[in-house]
Amino acid sequence: MTERQKDRPWLMRTYAGHSTAEASNELYRRNLAKGQTGLSVAFDLPTQTGYDSDHILARGEVGRVGVPIAHVGDMRRLFQDIPLEQMNTSMTINATAMWLLALYQVVAEEQGADITKLQGTTQNDIVKEYLSRGTHVFPPVPSLRLTTDMIAYTVSHLPKWNPINICSYHLQEAGATPVQEIAYAMSTAIAVLDAVRDSGQVPQERMGDVVGRISFFVNAGVRFIEEMCKMRAFGRIWDRITRERYGIENPKHRRFRYGVQVNSLGLTEAQPENNVQRIVLEMLAVTLSKDARARAVQLPAWNEALGLPRPWDQQWSLRIQQVLAYESDLLEYEDIFEGSKVIEAKVDELVEASLAEIDRIQEMGGAMAAVESGYLKSQLVASHAERRGRIESGQEKIIGVNAFEGTEPNPLTADLDTAIQTVDPEVEARVIAALQQWRDSRYQPPFNHPRPCKALEKLKEAARGTENLMEATLECARAGVTTGEWAGALREVFGEFRAPTGVSSAPVAVPAEEGSTLALVRRKVDLTAKDLGVGKLRFLVGKPGLDGHSNGAEQIAVRARDAGFEVVYQGIRLTPEQIVDAALAEDVHAVGLSILSGSHAQLVPDVLERLRVAGATDIPVIAGGIIPNGDAEQLRAAGVAAVFTPKDFDITGIIGRIVDEIRKANKLDPLEVSA
Repeated sequence: MTERQKDRPWLMRTYAGHSTAEASNELYRRNLAKGQTGLSVAFDLPTQTGYDSDHILARGEVGRVGVPIAHVGDMRRLFQDIPLEQMNTSMTINATAMWLLALYQVVAEEQGADITKLQGTTQNDIVKEYLSRGTHVFPPVPSLRLTTDMIAYTVSHLPKWNPINICSYHLQEAGATPVQEIAYAMSTAIAVLDAVRDSGQVPQERMGDVVGRISFFVNAGVRFIEEMCKMRAFGRIWDRITRERYGIENPKHRRFRYGVQVNSLGLTEAQPENNVQRIVLEMLAVTLSKDARARAVQLPAWNEALGLPRPWDQQWSLRIQQVLAYESDLLEYEDIFEGSKVIEAKVDELVEASLAEIDRIQEMGGAMAAVESGYLKSQLVASHAERRGRIESGQEKIIGVNAFEGTEPNPLTADLDTAIQTVDPEVEARVIAALQQWRDSRYQPPFNHPRPCKALEKLKEAARGTENLMEATLECARAGVTTGEWAGALREVFGEFRAPTGVSSAPVAVPAEEGSTLALVRRKVDLTAKDLGVGKLRFLVGKPGLDGHSNGAEQIAVRARDAGFEVVYQGIRLTPEQIVDAALAEDVHAVGLSILSGSHAQLVPDVLERLRVAGATDIPVIAGGIIPNGDAEQLRAAGVAAVFTPKDFDITGIIGRIVDEIRKANKLDPLEVSA
């Protein structure tokens, strides 16, 4: 064989950040020393949703799923001794993307960097926040303006920066089929590019530069042939849309550029060692085919379904990538699937179905209109419900969960307390104290920032008008403004947005046929309502705090509705006080709380205490989410009636348990119903 040059490996990243800027900086420098070639910053939920660490909604969330960044001082500490001019940094940030990019640019300037050389990506895809991840802040129109202004600014000032990656990753997590994932992501890209073109901020001859800097962030599931074909279909459709709709002639500008985080939805709490082979298969989907290879890859860790991975777990995931890139011969060959009839047929099928769905969305007025009408959300909730139904029936097999459940004792999880990283509960108090100190001293030596009020007034003035918001945002960053102050100023002008939940319009996914489990649960619901002398049992599903991952809560709400409950579900981002007020006002018979971000230890007992003070101890509280065993025991000791985690995949069975808890709380005899 003639010797040919190996292709360069993709960028290797680890999605990381927790506790404080100092702790995350240490983690980043350690990972870079291990051979990681780019940074991927995880921000905590208050930072993502535009709140300071001492806001009521931030309680229990500070430093949990990412790093808290409240001002330019935090950003300095996050990147201390990391030369930003030489770094490629991905920041998973959406509603507050403009603010975090401004902080990043100001710190780079302080380091003496040439900002035209800054490389990296801000996620900045607000559509998928409305649909699946829940860290949106502002309504669709001003959110799109923030995105547009950022894109226009970076094209002129940060030419190597990707100002957005259209993110279909979370759509798959929310239940999207490959066709929905392609169609919804492309519809978002069309909405963004139309907005940039129509804003007049970028001349037509520079639209190629805009298109060339649009990247995508995609999910790769375990069906790796289908996932690889999905990536090829993505590339073909993007080439066609950019050429035909925007007249982009340069093929380099039309190239489909994407990074990938492989699927976390499919990681299991049961037999978590199986997650390693799942991660490997999912990585192959986006690396095997040269013509559809990811530009950057980050892999989850084997234990993410259990809690926060430790540095060693993240290292293992990095080594998986390195073995493939440096030990195998993958990078020595051209595309090994070229000419495959099987692959071509599947790609053609995906392209055709995706284009039809894109056309349907355009007829509705585009992605933003389809968000506001609730169409996209209800489609995702329905797809997810169908998938859950297939798992529960055994039609879709998940090893260790609904097939081959028998297992030897697992040495990896023998001591669960040391198998995951825990965030010190004292971190929140320290971060809040540091934030208060910053507010008190930011305009004094050694910082000497100008007073922030003038910068915030200029930001509000710009928001009320039509000028690009990036310059006013940079001025806020230089003035030591905090994340909560920046977002608060824009909230005053733009207002806030509560996205459609998609629950009421989702179709029935599991029919209650005579003799089925759902039919039996429906009968239990009806008999219990009768015993209590009410027309219908009422069940409140609540998402306390800032955790926006609402997929599980939505599936519980839909199944409870199908089982005959009247369901009260108001969506995400509620305080314990609001949840208890709603429970009392709606006179509900049970409260279900869903939290995946780790704040359950503080927020669930708060709900219990408020119900107790209100004299409503006969309302059982059920908790669900990623809750370690020790925490679950503490919640039950505090008075939680039942705790469910991702290993409890039988949703109909969960609804039956909730009915049992309602009967127990109301001192009714247990109910045995037969078909």
